[in-house]
Amino acid sequence: MVTIPRVVVAAPSSGAGKTTFATGLMAALTGRGLAVSPHKVGPDYIDPGYHAAATGRPGRNLDAFLVGADLVAPLFAYGALGADVAVVEGVMGLFDGRGATGEGSTAHVARLLDAPVLLVVDASAQSSSVAALVHGFATYDRSVRLAGVVLNRVASPRHESILREALASSPVPVLGALPRDPGAGVPSRHLGLVPAQERGPASRAAVDALGALVERHCDVEAITRVASAAPRLAARPWSPADAVGRPVSPGPVVAVAAGAAFTFRYPETIELLEAAGARVATVDPLRDERLPDGTRALVLGGGFPEVHAAELSANRALRDEVARRAADGLPVIAECGGLLYLARVLDGLPMCGVLPVEARMTDRLTIGYREAVRHGTRPDGPTGGMTGGPAGSTTTGATTDTPARAHEFHRTACSPAAGRSAAYTLADGRREGFVQGRVHASYLHQHWAGAPHLARDLVKAAA
Repeated sequence: MVTIPRVVVAAPSSGAGKTTFATGLMAALTGRGLAVSPHKVGPDYIDPGYHAAATGRPGRNLDAFLVGADLVAPLFAYGALGADVAVVEGVMGLFDGRGATGEGSTAHVARLLDAPVLLVVDASAQSSSVAALVHGFATYDRSVRLAGVVLNRVASPRHESILREALASSPVPVLGALPRDPGAGVPSRHLGLVPAQERGPASRAAVDALGALVERHCDVEAITRVASAAPRLAARPWSPADAVGRPVSPGPVVAVAAGAAFTFRYPETIELLEAAGARVATVDPLRDERLPDGTRALVLGGGFPEVHAAELSANRALRDEVARRAADGLPVIAECGGLLYLARVLDGLPMCGVLPVEARMTDRLTIGYREAVRHGTRPDGPTGGMTGGPAGSTTTGATTDTPARAHEFHRTACSPAAGRSAAYTLADGRREGFVQGRVHASYLHQHWAGAPHLARDLVKAAA
C-alpha cells in the first residue's frame, strides 16, 4: 500500500489548457517547498520535459496501452517515491482513449490510481453553459471523481463572476480561474510544444511564470486538500532490477543519444539499461564527434532530427563512426528520430547511411497506437541480435517474433518504409522498419517498462 497525495488534471478536450495549468500547479507546489512527482498520461515526450523543469524530478508517463493497465499504479508508485504530492496531467479529453472502451484515457488512469480529478475548462467562448458542461462530466461516469474545476482563458473579472455564478449550485467547486494571457503559453511547431530541453533558460522562465499565474489565480491550498483526500493506493512500486533480472557483469558501455535533436525517451529506458548492468553514457550527435569510449551498443531515441538536419549532417565525424560501427556489428536500437538519423539522407542532407532509406518532411501527421509483432534476432543468433522476446514469443531459426504495443507520431516519411527484413509487422499487415545486421530501426516507440526484455537483451548483446 502506498500513501501519496495525488490529483489528475483533465479537460473536456485537447487544447483546453491542461499543460498550462498542470505545469503551473507543479511549479507552485514546488515553490511552496513540496517534493512534487510529475506524471503524464499517454505517450507524450514533450510535456514531461516541462514537468521536470517545474519539479526537478523526472517527468514520467503512465500509459495503460503501452505498459498494460496492471503496471500503471506500480510505475506511479515508483515515480512518486519520496514525494509529498503527485500531479498527473491527462491526455486529450477526459474520456478519450483507444476505441469505444477508452483504454488508456485519462479517466482510465484516474480509476487505476484511485485519484481525484480536476477539470480544466476553456471558458473563452461560453458563460452559463459551463454549468451544463461540468454537470455532464461529473455525472457521465461516477467511478471518476470530479473534485474541482479550473476555469481557463477567462476574459475579464465580469466574465469570471458570470461563470462562478453559473456554477454556484454545482457540487463541483471552482478552484481557480486563469485569465486569458497570450504570453503564458509555450511556443509550438509541427509535433506540438517546443521541448523544454531546446529552449534553455527560456523554458525555466516560462515555468516560473506559470507557477506564479497559478498561485495568483487558483486556490492552491484547496487543491492540496483535494490531493490529500486520495485514499491509500494498493500498489507495490515497480522495480527496474526486478524487471530485468540478474545484471550483466562486467557491464558494457551503452551509448544513448541526447541533446536538442534527441529528446524523446522515457526515464525508465536508462534505468532499465543500468539495472541490466549497462554503464550508460550519453552522446549528442549535434556536438560530439565520437561515440563515448568503450561503446558496445547504441540507443537512438526519438526527437527532432528534421529540425536539426543541417547540424547533424555537418557532424560528419560522428556520422562516419556510427556507420562504420554499425557495419562492424554494433547493436543499435533506433526509434523514429533515430531511424531518420540512420537514413542515407534526410531532406536531401546526408545522414549516417546505415540504412538504404531516403527520409523527408511531409504535411501528413501519422499518429496512433499500434499493435504489432516485433521481429529481430536472438542474442545467440548468427547476427548476435538483441530482441529476444519474453514468454509467449515465437522463434524461427535465428529470429524472434515478439508481440509489441507501440506508438507512432511523426510528419516525416521514409522510402522504402520497410526493408526485406522488417522491424515490425502491424496488426493490419503493414510492414514497418528495418532489421539489418544488429540494427533494429523503425518509426515505432515502445515504452521499455512494458517490454523490459529490450534493455536486458541489448545489454547481453553488447556484452
